[in-house]
Amino acid sequence: MKQIPVAILGATGYTGAELIRLIEAHPHFEIAHLGAHSQAGKFAGEVLPGCGGDVAGMELKAADARLADNIELVFTALPHGAAAGSVYSALAAGKKVVDLSADFRHKTHETYRAAYGVEHPHPELFNEAVYGLCEFNREAAKSARLIANPGCYPTSTLLPLVPLLEKGLLDSSSIIVDSKSGTSGAGRSAKTDLLYCEINESVKAYGLPRHRHAWEMEEWASGFSGAEISVRFVPHILPMTRGMLTTLHLSGKDTGSWHAALMQRYEDEPFVKVLPEGVLPSTAGVSGSNRCDIGICQLSDSEAVIVSCIDNLLKGAAGQAMQNANLMFSIEETEGLAIHALWP
Repeated sequence: MKQIPVAILGATGYTGAELIRLIEAHPHFEIAHLGAHSQAGKFAGEVLPGCGGDVAGMELKAADARLADNIELVFTALPHGAAAGSVYSALAAGKKVVDLSADFRHKTHETYRAAYGVEHPHPELFNEAVYGLCEFNREAAKSARLIANPGCYPTSTLLPLVPLLEKGLLDSSSIIVDSKSGTSGAGRSAKTDLLYCEINESVKAYGLPRHRHAWEMEEWASGFSGAEISVRFVPHILPMTRGMLTTLHLSGKDTGSWHAALMQRYEDEPFVKVLPEGVLPSTAGVSGSNRCDIGICQLSDSEAVIVSCIDNLLKGAAGQAMQNANLMFSIEETEGLAIHALWP
């Protein structure tokens, strides 16, 4: 198979750096363009300490710089609101796009506006964008021109939630989602509340009364399962670099069957691991992998707790984006992605 030239826009953030690492190790993709607006003109190795080899000597281009004609795939790892214009331009130039921002994760402009409080510059693309939760939208991803990579919190929530909704086992009006993330999920921009002295030895909730990812969770849980749901979602930030742990407090019927339902749904999925009943996952167990580990603890016949863990920069961002890119180009879905975690 020929090498497929790839561009990364937003290459100097944490997600962009992970994309560089994954693409450099991928047998069929090659980095042809790195865009990073605020660092334009510098070399990648000057801005990314972990970057080596030929990529370290690549010059960073402005985020809106023209893409070479031979580039076939664009990853946009830009902030929401800033990505839409770059996505539109790349599609107009005949490129395929995996967008890691939130700009195309919703079905309508109205939902996007409710979640993010801004008008969308290209709402006509909502009808084309495919929501890239691979385990539930694999066939659509294969023929897509534009994939909206899911958010990290929604990924860790939807993977354990949707199979139980599909089987009608949950009380869909009472879903509590409590999530905790490492600080890399907040991005690389300088923020006072993420300084070492502010975040160390501390845990805090944020995004209340309604975090923007709650809209994404509700929309796609309903979209994939057909059930109307309401989510009470509270995210927290922890003083660690990477990792995400999501705890779902759920009620419904026949909770003794829930573990078997999850096992059946994911038995052939390479990146979802359902742990033995009563065993709960940890962030260290998935760090550096593209895996989601799911554990369930039955509390009674009508109540259970489910815990899921992902690496927020991989299955929650760059890894899932690569999974989607593989599907778009008819490459084996697991290519270039780690199933095993970094251990210890």
